[in-house]
Amino acid sequence: MSDSEHEFGLCLTHDVDRPYKTWAHALFYTALERDPSHLSALRYERNPYWQFDRIARLEDDLGVRSAFYFLSEPSLRSKSASQLRDWNEWVQLLFRYDLTQPELAEAMWKLADGGWEVGLHGSYDSYDDRERLAHEKERIERTLGEEITGGRQHYLNLDPPASWRHHRAIGLDYDASLGADTYGFQHGYDVRRPFDDEFVVFPLTFMETDLPDPGESFEAAWAVCAELLEEAAANDAVMTVLWHPRYFATDEFPGHARLYRRLIETAEEMGAWVGSPGAYYERYLSGEDERERATATDDRAETADD
Repeated sequence: MSDSEHEFGLCLTHDVDRPYKTWAHALFYTALERDPSHLSALRYERNPYWQFDRIARLEDDLGVRSAFYFLSEPSLRSKSASQLRDWNEWVQLLFRYDLTQPELAEAMWKLADGGWEVGLHGSYDSYDDRERLAHEKERIERTLGEEITGGRQHYLNLDPPASWRHHRAIGLDYDASLGADTYGFQHGYDVRRPFDDEFVVFPLTFMETDLPDPGESFEAAWAVCAELLEEAAANDAVMTVLWHPRYFATDEFPGHARLYRRLIETAEEMGAWVGSPGAYYERYLSGEDERERATATDDRAETADD
């Protein structure tokens, strides 16, 4: 990152995997985790995973915006016989939602109208299927009523650089799927340009599940965040974080909303630029300003060589 006004960049993202918590979800997680609280937390009049308004209020209070990546997954009818023999395919179908439903479409419109970025969360098998990715992107754009510029693959599924060629070919400016097994700057401190052109990759610094559980030990979770912020500031980095919306359901995931707020507040106090990857791309990586910065960097390098 090259900006005399800011020490580093913090890009905020949310993968919209499960905007609804249904009885099917509750039973699945109860069986998986043997935790009956998943059932007790679910009542007819309540949807604890619908957190769009809460996240927007929190971020608006802090004067920042983030990106929300929405899924447009294939239906049961599109699955082959071999796919339907795969348990993971049934898990994806269990969590599937229809982004054209009026309340979801309205949530997307409200976010976009308020300055939040709406992007593509490529479905589980789409990372190596350009036609599928193009269809999902077009469906989101048709629902939203405007073009989208970036996104992230579901489960961070990726086959680089082939997946990035697909992303670039369908008209995306960036991808934010490049992750790692744990938190940290394992893919460097800056965005990557896999094709040496205007298409960029935002490596993921961490998602909330990489951290110690803030509900059990808030200070341990915060210590990791603080260390990463310091590392970002020391290296003029672009730091990208992922918080799934359901983790703002405080009854089920205590400490997460508080940790997210503290992360943003501290980054701002440290002089960071904070926003969505799309906004970062537009401000720092696109058009004439980026070319001028690249030229200035080359000039400095030649001077140093002389």
